[in-house]
Amino acid sequence: MTPAPTRAEVVAAAEASIARGSKSFAAASRLFDPATRDRAVLLYAWCRRCDDIADGQDHGHGMRRVDDAPARVATLSALTERALDGAVVGDPAFDALRLVAAETDMPRAWPRDLIAGFALDAEEWQPATEADLLRYCYHVAGVVGCMMAVAMGVSADDDAVLDRACDLGLAFQLSNIARDLGEDAEVGRCYLPADWLAEFGVPADDYMAPEHRPALVAMARRLTDRAAQFEASARMGVRALSWRSAWAVLSAAGIYGAIGRAVAARGGDAWDQRVSTSKGAKLGFIASAAWGASMRGRGTITPRDAALWQRP
Repeated sequence: MTPAPTRAEVVAAAEASIARGSKSFAAASRLFDPATRDRAVLLYAWCRRCDDIADGQDHGHGMRRVDDAPARVATLSALTERALDGAVVGDPAFDALRLVAAETDMPRAWPRDLIAGFALDAEEWQPATEADLLRYCYHVAGVVGCMMAVAMGVSADDDAVLDRACDLGLAFQLSNIARDLGEDAEVGRCYLPADWLAEFGVPADDYMAPEHRPALVAMARRLTDRAAQFEASARMGVRALSWRSAWAVLSAAGIYGAIGRAVAARGGDAWDQRVSTSKGAKLGFIASAAWGASMRGRGTITPRDAALWQRP
């Protein structure tokens, strides 16, 4: 029997994973109260590890095309099920999920939904429509927003707040897709909907060609416009959070939202150099988010736009 690591050991491993994998999430996570921060970093560690296994990466770096993608997904699915069953897995990231699942009322269906997103990539799936794209974004990011909300103390039955949490995940993923079009093309992936490509007369297997750059800019702007709509919706959900959790969420929204805005602003140059958020800009978003968190209970509550894509 694998000896159970202490909670402190698992948390320490999760913090090390964040330090290597995401400076943006690391910055935002420091704003949580200690108990919430632990659950957030534990959940992040599991998500990061799943992504790394699926794509052959090292903490989000060095994505490559793998020739055993279905087997990788099967492995991470099996390890996830063991963690959800409460078994000691022996991999710190999956033991991190075990702890979060035991400490919250997170539905088992949600981690499985994330795995389903990795399965789509393993099948070399491509979206036919915008709705297909948003369904994929739910699986790889929107459901992570739901899990993070539960880690912050939101009830798994609070659909109104969870919808907003999902919206933030969708916003993040749409911005990431717009930023990473070049990197995805290098490993044979295309997340641009087939009907968009047909509309602009761009082939899915050559969308980064110089002659398609004006069309690519237009489609990327469409992605970032959608991201902005979901981000605006997500911001309304912080009313339900504690001040520190709202501060962290609004900071993350600002930091990640800046990625989409930068892609849109750069136009045809957006993929010549990877878009990132500077340390100074992160500090600025964190400062403004503190004020936003303080004001979260004021103003009119805007109902979620019925035209926005709805999570399953």
